[in-house]
Amino acid sequence: MQRPQNALVSIAPSGRGRGRGPNRRIAVFEPRAAAAPKGCGPKDGPAYTARRRNPHHGLFGRWIAAFLGWLPLLCCAQTVELPAQASVPGGVRMIQVPGAPGQPPLVTYQDHRVLVLRDAGKWIAVVGLPLSLAPGEQQITVTPGAGANAGPGPGIRSSATAAGSTMSIPFTVGAKAYTEQRLRVAPGKVDLSAADAGRAASERARILAAIATYSSPNPPTLRLMQPVPGRRSSSFGLRRVFNGEPRNPHTGMDIAAPAGTPILTAAAGTVVDTGDYFFNGNTVIVDHGGGLLTMYCHLSHIGVTIGQHLAAGEELGKVGMTGRVTGPHLHYGVILNQVFVDPALFLAPPGRPPRRR
Repeated sequence: MQRPQNALVSIAPSGRGRGRGPNRRIAVFEPRAAAAPKGCGPKDGPAYTARRRNPHHGLFGRWIAAFLGWLPLLCCAQTVELPAQASVPGGVRMIQVPGAPGQPPLVTYQDHRVLVLRDAGKWIAVVGLPLSLAPGEQQITVTPGAGANAGPGPGIRSSATAAGSTMSIPFTVGAKAYTEQRLRVAPGKVDLSAADAGRAASERARILAAIATYSSPNPPTLRLMQPVPGRRSSSFGLRRVFNGEPRNPHTGMDIAAPAGTPILTAAAGTVVDTGDYFFNGNTVIVDHGGGLLTMYCHLSHIGVTIGQHLAAGEELGKVGMTGRVTGPHLHYGVILNQVFVDPALFLAPPGRPPRRR
């Protein structure tokens, strides 16, 4: 075989064996670096390679090319640590919703925007269910591709209308019997004066405004840290009935801890409210993005300010007994799409702390 001028010679084994046939060792003539004639493609230039190919190489090469083409998509199909699912009042329901990659759908529930995450190549709506919800069928509203520019308030409807068709996805909420306590006490210990009732009402409006926050980006994980070490109570959803009159159910988890114990933020976020409230005492509310917020009450000391960004595990205050309490502890609340949900669903099982993010 004659070597073309200006060519390099290499010996390329084409498989096992010797002699003639598809498995013999072959000489490959490859051109030195030179520009192909203008306007010519790879097949239009001089044929400098003389090679007898193994018939299996083409199939194998196509398989490798297909795998490499899918590799970026496989790497991007990340998983997110989601809360434990409990489709009951005060719980959390995960629902798969339609949508193209890179185009998050807009999901709403009871006119509140819902957190939507990309998990393992699918869009998942993480829906917080109010404690006051009656068991039965509920539904979310989904607008594909409208989630990128939507806001948490009145802008939801306009964003959905501009994006196109909207669909409803039903789901079922089961019943859960939370603990109830019936107590008889002196009326003066439970009935508020006009001044205290007015203060509590104005503070409630301020808290509702704070927990309506919906910001970007979404939290990287929905596994939260326990803010203080101590025994976790199961008091979420507890309803007390004083002198035959039911009160609002308990919307958080009480964690027993000595006064002065440092309180650590459950995940990275931004402080959206602090204050001394009638019922909650010294309080901090932290926004983690996507409508997920955490609330810390009865603090003896607040160590952060509104607008301050906190890393996961950063101290925000100390355990106390301010507000309407009888002893030091932390009242820890978790808010999702503007409703308080059971914090236990977001905490790692005892003995396995979540990763800080």
